[in-house]
Amino acid sequence: MKPVLKNILVLGLGKVGTLMATLLHETGFTVTGVSSSKRSGHPFETKSFDCKNKSVLQKEISHYDGVVSCLPYNLNIFVAKIAAKKSIHYFDLTEDVTTTQQIISLSKQSTSVMAPQCGLAPGFIAIIGANLADSFTKIRAIKLRVGALPKH
Repeated sequence: MKPVLKNILVLGLGKVGTLMATLLHETGFTVTGVSSSKRSGHPFETKSFDCKNKSVLQKEISHYDGVVSCLPYNLNIFVAKIAAKKSIHYFDLTEDVTTTQQIISLSKQSTSVMAPQCGLAPGFIAIIGANLADSFTKIRAIKLRVGALPKH
């Protein structure tokens, strides 16, 4: 298993993917974001290619320690299989139960981390809580609530 994550590939630069890539970049990771269309103005490197193209994805993913899929859930198994085969650590935001079960099954043969359901809760909210806690010298309690993402 690879001990350290330094170079991260974020697939899908919609609102959530862009936020994820930006936060990873700001915390010291070398991040490359991928979108199907050309994107600019990000503080991290971006590439444009079709993530459904198996040969391109296999070639691109090989240059990274980890991949975060911010793609629609129905593409996550495809990405996870490539990551597992290449021993690349894999994370996604899916909440789809069937997709999660298939990735967990895939993880049993993988030599890399396969972590589905790293989305808003419990994943991202725990990161926010830990970051907030770091700004205090003593904490008695933290209460974080998560519901659906608001449209506005």
